[in-house]
Amino acid sequence: MSTKTKVIQAIKVWIVIYPSITLFNLLFGSYLVNLPLPVKTLILTMVLVPWMVFIGLPIVNKIQQKISQNDKLQ
Repeated sequence: MSTKTKVIQAIKVWIVIYPSITLFNLLFGSYLVNLPLPVKTLILTMVLVPWMVFIGLPIVNKIQQKISQNDKLQ
Protein backbone atom coordinates (compact mmCIF):
# COMPACT_ATOMS: atom_id res chain seq x y z
CA MET A 1 0.00 0.00 0.00
CA SER A 2 1.47 3.33 -1.02
CA THR A 3 1.96 6.25 1.33
CA LYS A 4 -0.64 8.25 -0.60
CA THR A 5 -3.20 5.45 -0.14
CA LYS A 6 -2.47 5.28 3.59
CA VAL A 7 -2.87 9.05 3.94
CA ILE A 8 -6.19 8.96 2.08
CA GLN A 9 -7.40 6.09 4.29
CA ALA A 10 -6.35 7.97 7.44
CA ILE A 11 -8.26 11.06 6.26
CA LYS A 12 -11.37 8.96 5.57
CA VAL A 13 -11.19 7.43 9.05
CA TRP A 14 -10.84 10.89 10.57
CA ILE A 15 -13.79 12.19 8.53
CA VAL A 16 -15.95 9.48 10.11
CA ILE A 17 -14.54 9.27 13.63
CA TYR A 18 -14.26 12.95 14.57
CA PRO A 19 -17.94 13.87 14.07
CA SER A 20 -19.00 10.48 15.46
CA ILE A 21 -17.09 10.94 18.72
CA THR A 22 -18.28 14.53 18.99
CA LEU A 23 -21.93 13.57 18.47
CA PHE A 24 -21.67 10.60 20.83
CA ASN A 25 -20.22 12.80 23.56
CA LEU A 26 -22.85 15.45 22.95
CA LEU A 27 -25.70 12.94 23.20
CA PHE A 28 -24.41 10.60 25.91
CA GLY A 29 -21.56 12.41 27.67
CA SER A 30 -23.72 13.52 30.59
CA TYR A 31 -24.77 9.89 31.24
CA LEU A 32 -21.17 8.67 31.19
CA VAL A 33 -19.53 11.48 33.16
CA ASN A 34 -19.34 9.58 36.47
CA LEU A 35 -18.07 6.33 35.00
CA PRO A 36 -14.39 5.38 35.22
CA LEU A 37 -12.38 6.21 32.09
CA PRO A 38 -11.86 2.56 31.04
CA VAL A 39 -15.63 1.97 31.16
CA LYS A 40 -16.34 5.14 29.15
CA THR A 41 -13.74 4.09 26.60
CA LEU A 42 -15.20 0.59 26.40
CA ILE A 43 -18.72 1.94 25.76
CA LEU A 44 -17.46 4.45 23.21
CA THR A 45 -15.52 1.83 21.27
CA MET A 46 -18.32 -0.74 21.47
CA VAL A 47 -20.60 1.72 19.69
CA LEU A 48 -18.26 3.56 17.36
CA VAL A 49 -16.04 0.78 15.98
CA PRO A 50 -18.97 -1.14 14.45
CA TRP A 51 -20.47 2.17 13.26
CA MET A 52 -17.21 3.01 11.49
CA VAL A 53 -16.60 -0.44 9.99
CA PHE A 54 -20.13 -1.27 8.83
CA ILE A 55 -21.71 2.12 8.14
CA GLY A 56 -19.46 5.20 8.32
CA LEU A 57 -16.48 4.11 6.23
CA PRO A 58 -18.57 2.34 3.56
CA ILE A 59 -20.55 5.57 3.09
CA VAL A 60 -17.35 7.63 2.78
CA ASN A 61 -15.92 5.05 0.35
CA LYS A 62 -19.04 5.24 -1.85
CA ILE A 63 -18.84 9.03 -1.88
CA GLN A 64 -15.16 8.86 -2.82
CA GLN A 65 -15.94 6.38 -5.63
CA LYS A 66 -18.65 8.67 -7.03
CA ILE A 67 -16.28 11.63 -6.93
CA SER A 68 -13.58 9.56 -8.66
CA GLN A 69 -16.02 8.43 -11.35
CA ASN A 70 -17.14 12.01 -11.96
CA ASP A 71 -13.51 13.14 -12.26
CA LYS A 72 -12.82 10.37 -14.83
CA LEU A 73 -15.84 11.40 -16.91
CA GLN A 74 -14.70 14.99 -17.23
